[in-house]
Amino acid sequence: MNSLSTLAPATDEAGCAPAGTPALGAEEAKRKSLVFKALADPNRLRLLSIVKAEASGESCVCDLTGPLDLGQPTVSHHLKILVDAGLLHREKRGTWAYYSLVPGALERTAGILASL
Repeated sequence: MNSLSTLAPATDEAGCAPAGTPALGAEEAKRKSLVFKALADPNRLRLLSIVKAEASGESCVCDLTGPLDLGQPTVSHHLKILVDAGLLHREKRGTWAYYSLVPGALERTAGILASL
């Protein structure tokens, strides 16, 4: 008799509790990760901060290029990511786009980690 055959198996499947269903489904995790991907860039964090600090509650894209020292196409790209993540709202007025925070977006973002 081989002495290794008398050892207990490395994984005792009968003694493990079933994994069950994950608390966070794959689609929901993917959707929520878009928010964190959007926030993972310092320029996008700055854009959110600038829009939030604006007394009127909104900022024109034309006013966002200077503070970041970035070109308009780059700023527009970052703003699109923030809109796609559900953090900013975009409203087109003539040739310019104005951005405002989506109501409750920052609170929902903070709540994502708390709900895990």
